[in-house]
Amino acid sequence: MRVIFMGTPEFAVPALKALVAAGHEIIATYSQPPRPGGRRGRELTASPVQQAAESLGIPVLHPVSLKGDEEKAAFAALGADIAVVAAYGLILPRAILDAPRHGCLNIHGSLLPRWRGAAPVQRAILAGDAETGVGIMRMEAGLDTGPVLAEDRTAIGRKCAGELTQELADMGARLMVGVLADLAAFPEVPQPAEGVTYAHKIDKAESRLDFTASAIQAERQVRAFAPVPGAYFELDGERYKVLSASVEDGTGEPGVTIDERLAIACGSGALRPTMVQRAGRPAMVTADLLRGRAIPAGTRIA
Repeated sequence: MRVIFMGTPEFAVPALKALVAAGHEIIATYSQPPRPGGRRGRELTASPVQQAAESLGIPVLHPVSLKGDEEKAAFAALGADIAVVAAYGLILPRAILDAPRHGCLNIHGSLLPRWRGAAPVQRAILAGDAETGVGIMRMEAGLDTGPVLAEDRTAIGRKCAGELTQELADMGARLMVGVLADLAAFPEVPQPAEGVTYAHKIDKAESRLDFTASAIQAERQVRAFAPVPGAYFELDGERYKVLSASVEDGTGEPGVTIDERLAIACGSGALRPTMVQRAGRPAMVTADLLRGRAIPAGTRIA
C-alpha cells in the first residue's frame, strides 16, 4: 500500500520500520517538529520518528497544525491508500481522516475502551491493572472511540513504563503489518459502552513519591514513571530519582526511614528504593549510594 505514517515518539518507530520491511511504500511521514533538547536543552532535536524516517530516506513533514486548508489539501494530494498513526500528537480533522482510500488506523497502547487518551501505559500501571495490551483502531473524530480491528494482550507484572511501552510498540508493529496484509480479514468491532476510562496526560507533580499512600501504590509510581520523568523524593534539598523499588513489611511515620538501608515507611508497608539517581549523576544501586551518603534510620524523606 501507499502509506502515510504519522508518529512522533520512540513508541512509533517499530511500526514505521516494520511497514517498510513488509514492503509498503511510505510516501511521507508526519511527525512533531524538532524540540529543544540535547545536553544543554537548547539544541533542536528531531523526534525519534523523524530520525528513523530520514535514515530510511522517507520525506518528513511536521506541520504545527492540520486544520488549515493548505495542509488538508497537501495531505489529500499525496494519494495515500491508508494512514497509519501511532502517538502522533495532533488532532486529525475529519478531512484528514477521510482523505486516504482506506482511512486512518491507529496503534493504541491499551485494551480499549480502557485508557483512552495520552498516557495509557502509565495509567494502567498506576491503577494496578493486571494486564494491558495494544489495539489497531479505526480513527474517528472522538478521542480513541473508533472500532477495533485487532488487539493483543500482555501481563503487566513488575514491568516499568519503559519496558512495557517497548513491548507494546513491538506488538503493535506486528499487529499493524498483519492487518494491512489483509484488511478484509479483520472486521471492525465497536468498542463497548461499558468500562471507558481516560488516561489523562501525566503531570510532572504526579512523579513526586507519596509516602502517605500504601507502599504498593508508591512502588506503582516508581514503575509508572521509570525511566522518565522518574519518580522522586527530596532529601536536604536534593532530588533523588527512584528508578526501581521493592515493597516490604514495616511500620513507621510515613516518609521516615525505618532502617539504615533506605526503607521508607508509607501509609502501609515500606518502600525500599533499589536503584536511584542523584541530579547530574549516573543511576546506581542503593547500596552504592549509601556507601557514599549515609541515610540513618529516622531520617525524614520529603
